[in-house]
Amino acid sequence: MATFDPQDLTTGILHGFLLSAVAPRPIAFASTVDKDGKPNLSPFSFFNVFSANPPILVFSPARRVRDNTTKHTLHNVEATKEVVINVVNYDMVHQTSLASTEYPEGTNEFEKAGLSMLPSDKVKPFRVAESPIQFECKVNDIISLGSEGGAGNLVICEVVKLHISDEVLNADQTINQEALDLVARAGGSYYSRAKKGFFEIPKPLASMGIGVDNMPDDVKNSMILTGNNIGMLANVEALPNTDNVNKFIDDISERYPDIKTASHREKHKLAQNYLSYGDVESAWKLLLS
Repeated sequence: MATFDPQDLTTGILHGFLLSAVAPRPIAFASTVDKDGKPNLSPFSFFNVFSANPPILVFSPARRVRDNTTKHTLHNVEATKEVVINVVNYDMVHQTSLASTEYPEGTNEFEKAGLSMLPSDKVKPFRVAESPIQFECKVNDIISLGSEGGAGNLVICEVVKLHISDEVLNADQTINQEALDLVARAGGSYYSRAKKGFFEIPKPLASMGIGVDNMPDDVKNSMILTGNNIGMLANVEALPNTDNVNKFIDDISERYPDIKTASHREKHKLAQNYLSYGDVESAWKLLLS
């Protein structure tokens, strides 16, 4: 058995060990606003429930390992003392991953990830309408665990109102875990679907995906493509150019002879098939034809 002293490891290596060993971890999809009311949305897997009376949730926006900077979420909860914690199910996991992209301060990740802002009842931050359970919280305390890269900041939140979708509630007002279909984080690019096991989502591009707000209207408003499909498509650095699109269509015309006259609906269905194999580039070429 390999044995390590934490002080002998780089923070990056130790961070990787911890994330892979303490897993799967639930995801807090934290919605905040800054002092000027601008919304922010970001997922955190250092998260859990710690008390029922009072109802307390705790999540930790850690200082970035690479450069010791702090996250917009931390700045916002320090300024406003409010947050909405939305749970993440399988149907929205790709959009959640996209929202973890480090967009510039002031960017609305709801718009980038193609998620809907729902007004809260007791706090200023918006709820994620697509999330099946949303917790409106006041922030009771923020505890800094260190000043170096990788140090956590425990945000202690008291639930002041919770919202649960009828679709995940049983007749006796208990939550149906299978209908809820939660996902959790593990190490690297791994996630865990509670009822089906591990799967991978490539980490968002360091150069930043285009976001749903920069996608063509017929794609982002598709009646065929799912939220996960949209999240995958939005996590590209740039759209393919016209020449590449035309060449792709010519190449697949033998297999799909009617592709050049196909309807949006037919193209979206075929693009969805490409996405099921993780082929985002081909899906985009088809959608832009």
